[in-house]
Amino acid sequence: MPKKKPKDIISKSMDAVLVDFRADWCGPCQTMDPIIEEVLDELGGKIKLLKLDIDKHPQMAQQFAVRSIPHYILFKKGKILWRKGGILPKRDLEKALKGFV
Repeated sequence: MPKKKPKDIISKSMDAVLVDFRADWCGPCQTMDPIIEEVLDELGGKIKLLKLDIDKHPQMAQQFAVRSIPHYILFKKGKILWRKGGILPKRDLEKALKGFV
């Protein structure tokens, strides 16, 4: 599969895509990793995950006004369905995303 640009994945995906704005040096981002994977697993893979390193994609972070990380934005066909910043308890993330599958 050819590597797609994050912008294309966000704008063209028919599936909901959770974009995880993050950075390697961000401790809270790493804390959230297993939580996100668990929640998306439990939702049966209906939401795709796109991890976006803000150091490698500063223009994307800017475009979506991401001021702090971790920051999560759920897209479908380029539209923002939901967004939230910071560490989220698993229960809250689950509840938020469940409404979109």
